[in-house]
Amino acid sequence: MGIFSRRQSAVIDPTTAVGTGTSETADTGPPKCPARPRHFRRLTGLWTIDRSHSRVGFSVRHAMVTTVRGAFTDYDSTLYFDGARPSQARAELVVRVASVDTGVEQRDAHIVGPDFFDARRYPEMTFRSTSTSHEGGGSFRMTGDLTIRDITRPVHLQLDYLGSVLDPFGYERAGFDGTTTIDRTEWGLAYNQRLKTGGTMVSEKVRLQFDISAIRSAS
Repeated sequence: MGIFSRRQSAVIDPTTAVGTGTSETADTGPPKCPARPRHFRRLTGLWTIDRSHSRVGFSVRHAMVTTVRGAFTDYDSTLYFDGARPSQARAELVVRVASVDTGVEQRDAHIVGPDFFDARRYPEMTFRSTSTSHEGGGSFRMTGDLTIRDITRPVHLQLDYLGSVLDPFGYERAGFDGTTTIDRTEWGLAYNQRLKTGGTMVSEKVRLQFDISAIRSAS
């Protein structure tokens, strides 16, 4: 449920550390508010996604027997995390769909054509967060609006905080994994072929995957 460098700034939202190697005591909040280690408060601020170490990808079943995986290589994003108030986290992701890469040129051309994304008419798909909640541990749930082919529908993104480090070059990095599954036909991506043995050539369910390495922004 976003989610980079100037062409890839992203907004993320951590509140409880996973794999940080620390044993900090959680702060005490209101009765229904999950514990929030001080570690997360230090992560509050703007973060830039390191595209060379991040991936905005997807996977989909093909012919009922295998999985095709791909990624988008051209995108912009903004990311703000508030460790004390996860609900204040903000994320926006704008993806140029023509940058899709599945490793097969002919397949990529089909995906950006009229049967699927129709990139000439709808060059971008976007995700804009509307709310974020802490589910405990390093897990967060980000809800937002996903727009494809000018159709906007809500999606729920599962975000897992993986930890933060100071790298050898002096940059503070934080890692996140994000996943959600959508029904592509709800966004007008309805092309398919029936198999003689039953089922379809391309699954309607598509898993979106975000492997994010974020660097704290200087500003």
